[in-house]
Amino acid sequence: MEPATYWLLFISATIAINITPGPDMIYILSRTITQGRKMGIASSLGVCSGSLVHIFAAAFGLSAILSTSAMAFAIVKYIGAAYLVYLGIQALRSKGISFDISVKKQQQSTFWKVFRQGVLIDILNPKVAIFFMAFLPQFVRPELGHSTAQILILGILVNVVGLIVESILVLTAAQTTSFFRNNIHFSTLLDRVLGSVLISLGIRLALIENDAN
Repeated sequence: MEPATYWLLFISATIAINITPGPDMIYILSRTITQGRKMGIASSLGVCSGSLVHIFAAAFGLSAILSTSAMAFAIVKYIGAAYLVYLGIQALRSKGISFDISVKKQQQSTFWKVFRQGVLIDILNPKVAIFFMAFLPQFVRPELGHSTAQILILGILVNVVGLIVESILVLTAAQTTSFFRNNIHFSTLLDRVLGSVLISLGIRLALIENDAN
């Protein structure tokens, strides 16, 4: 395969994957809509950082454990599902967010909290591990050797494209929902929506099967 064709295929597949709605994308957009651009960026950075763990695992073969061991898959799956449900309950109990100065200061202090949540949500989703294990090796070029290094580089590129796509969506969502986020009543309603989404994602994650088995 010619280099130009190879990279066109890889980038096209990567963009298509990153614009496809999934748990990570729903989480990021939900955070953006309910808490604004900064929290949306924090969640996106967290998700992408969590993906790095799966990329390194895929490169060094650790993801094979999840794809071949039903018990390991189930353990990670249920921990991730429980965490999502926990976040959803917290959002449902929220009294909403208004954007006065004091709350802005509070939001600044929660940037890393949202970031960490994004990291954990991605790490605790075994489907992400299996995805990287299945997707990245397809683009390894044997003639170049160093397959581990190739998988790492390709995985990082997938992450970079994902961060770009997610940032565009975050900026768009933050701009178009600013009115609702500045209204305390709508903010409370959006928190309820966020909580429902997170709980739904947790239930969905708990019900998924390991397709590799």
